[in-house]
Amino acid sequence: MPPQNADRYAFAVLGGHPRDANWGKDVAQKAAELMEEAADGIYGHVFSGVYYGTRREEKKRRKAGKATPLHEKIPRRGPHRSKTAGSSMGGGQEAPTNFFHSVLNTIVLTGLLAQEPFQRIAGFTNTLFQTYAPDLHLYYHTTMERLHNWNKKLRRNFLPTVSVFAAATFNFGPQTVTFPHLDFANLAWGWCAITALGDFDPDLGGHIILWDLKLIIRFPPGCTLFIPSALVRHSNTSIQAHEKHFSFTQYTAAGIFRFVDNGFRIYRGGANSCKISHQSSRIFVRTRNVG
Repeated sequence: MPPQNADRYAFAVLGGHPRDANWGKDVAQKAAELMEEAADGIYGHVFSGVYYGTRREEKKRRKAGKATPLHEKIPRRGPHRSKTAGSSMGGGQEAPTNFFHSVLNTIVLTGLLAQEPFQRIAGFTNTLFQTYAPDLHLYYHTTMERLHNWNKKLRRNFLPTVSVFAAATFNFGPQTVTFPHLDFANLAWGWCAITALGDFDPDLGGHIILWDLKLIIRFPPGCTLFIPSALVRHSNTSIQAHEKHFSFTQYTAAGIFRFVDNGFRIYRGGANSCKISHQSSRIFVRTRNVG
């Protein structure tokens, strides 16, 4: 039985994995291998963002006397490496847009999404979503169909029959350990799908912690769960030094739903009411009292 609220509505789903004896080898293990290989292409290649993006831009900022503060260098969710594909809306955008990447990174991420293991993970995730929250799934599906009919240049990570989410993040690790955080930009009552991947002992690490619910959940490689990531503080535990931990997450920004529901226009009335700085968001997550 999934975790339920006081009204007996499922607010999270511990989906596990399909009853397929080969899922671990053909999907989970292969997906982890593909992510490790992709990370080498993105972060290790001489033409990757490591040399021609992050470091170069940081040097420019230092020369201009605008070195990035230490608290901004470490991502809010954790120090691991990650890339996001698909579309989103937020940060002052007038309309939903595609995530921008270099040509090399675009090729690598597009190739990853097209691989059978991630197609199967997305399909299984979609089935879980439709089974446990059919009305919410329909809302996501309808919103995405309306959005892509309005702007056909927005990229889909998967076919609409495979996934209803607008974006997907590859957390490349190699030891993905997140800080307690909230995904403020996601739909408050929506779900974020998280799939654990890698080579680690799930009895000794890699657990997901839902802080507000006081739950620590065993989260083996190849398993998927859904949580309302904008409402429930979450993080995951460390793993052993010799192990590797990746994850694949799927979600849709709340701004997309607002934009579509408002007739493909932004709502300017509250444009300045929801701004929160990088540092303030960390303090809020760390100190909020949930009773």
